[in-house]
Amino acid sequence: MDIISGQPLFLLLCFILSCFLIFTTAKSRRSRHQVSASPPGPPRLPIIGNIHLVGKNPHRSFADLSKTYGPVMSLKLGCLNSVVIASRDAAREVLRTHDQILSGRYLNEALRSNNHHDFSVAWLHPSSPRWRMLRKVSVSQLFSPQRIEATKTLRMKKMQELVNFMSESSEREEAVDISRASFVTTLNIISNILFSVNLGSYDSKNSSVFQNLVTGVMDSIGNPDLANFFPFMRFLDLQGNCKKMTDCSEKLFQVFREFYNARIVENSSRTNEKDVSSRDFVDALVDLHQGDESELNINEIEHLLLDLFAAGTDTNASTVEWAMAELLRTPKTMTKAQDEINRVIGQNGAVQESDISELPYLQAVVKETFRLHPAAPLLLPRKAETDVEILGFLVPKNTQVLVNVWAIGRDPNEWENPNRFEPERFLGKEIDVKGKDYELTPFGAGRRICPGMPLAVKIVPLMLASLLYSFDWKLPNGAVSEDLDMDETFGLTLHKTNPLHAVPIKKRAIN
Repeated sequence: MDIISGQPLFLLLCFILSCFLIFTTAKSRRSRHQVSASPPGPPRLPIIGNIHLVGKNPHRSFADLSKTYGPVMSLKLGCLNSVVIASRDAAREVLRTHDQILSGRYLNEALRSNNHHDFSVAWLHPSSPRWRMLRKVSVSQLFSPQRIEATKTLRMKKMQELVNFMSESSEREEAVDISRASFVTTLNIISNILFSVNLGSYDSKNSSVFQNLVTGVMDSIGNPDLANFFPFMRFLDLQGNCKKMTDCSEKLFQVFREFYNARIVENSSRTNEKDVSSRDFVDALVDLHQGDESELNINEIEHLLLDLFAAGTDTNASTVEWAMAELLRTPKTMTKAQDEINRVIGQNGAVQESDISELPYLQAVVKETFRLHPAAPLLLPRKAETDVEILGFLVPKNTQVLVNVWAIGRDPNEWENPNRFEPERFLGKEIDVKGKDYELTPFGAGRRICPGMPLAVKIVPLMLASLLYSFDWKLPNGAVSEDLDMDETFGLTLHKTNPLHAVPIKKRAIN
């Protein structure tokens, strides 16, 4: 009787024990699965993890490591878990397949130093109403096809001013700083779209000041910082990135405030309504700020202008400089591009935007420049909102995800002779930079694609074609193409360490 009465209890204990064993075995299997599915990576040192492997050019260091550990590679940077993506297929999963899960941003200390992450369309989360509103304002007022077409005459005027400056330098047989000249041109295009004024002058030091401020913002955000790897060190700002970000951005904010306040005064004294064709972006911002239902506050306006001003000037100018450097290193390629331009333009005196579609080799030169020298070599850092699988590897929640577009652009599995500048590789192919071809995504892709891309793909080829049509080029002081260095300085954007200087030689009369 005791045995019979104790049997249900025994069976119950057996059932509980079985469930426990099944649960722990399943958990163990999941654990083993997760371990096996974690992205491979280099061995880690105590405390610092893999920080010692980063180097002064992280995009290159990561590319070298990916050759050993694969296209989805795990790194431990102090306390920060990171995954680096280095292939087209892995990039497609990040930028398209799991775009929603990976659309958050990893925020560093430089961004937090002036609260830029709370107001920036580049850093806010796409689920945020503020992000949607700022993105909508940017696209509708600046980057829609209608707005870009409306500013075509402005771009042509600034290209003519660039050519005139180069012509004067040619007459004096002076070498020109291509970086600075390109920056002044893009600066004046952007400042006129935003404020209807020229902020740059080819003969003024003020342009260098603006260039230094913009570069300072980009470098402070992009430079590796111990405070990002060890949160307890945040208050020290050992590398000065927070101070640099605050100082540079505040000086730019002061410029923006002056224009904004002056426009309010101007509008208040105006008796008639401003002509639609003469309205600029600040007019639109004033309407959104001071309308019956205010949609923007002054902080949002300042930080939006910082985004547009910095990204719109720095990236376009550096791309033109890299393109000219590559062409000077390969004179036959430059001659081929010039021959095409001369054949299409003839003696018309100036390259028009409508001509660019008739210049496939020039377009290939631009694509090849984007491939070898993407403005943002690691794009902007993403963050996993939840656990996610990329090419079968588990990327845990809150991991920083970096897409190494610089490495993808030089992947021998995708490109023949990947380190050579060969625009011919794009002829007859439909590969583009607009976020659909994941072997070439200098502007990113998906919901996080750069909103300024439609303007950039107008400015860069137009500026390059204008320089190649009106002038032949040579290196100063008898230097030959083999002497030209291509050293890089890493930041949020990739700059040529030593600015390119070249001598323009006028080919024809300048109108």
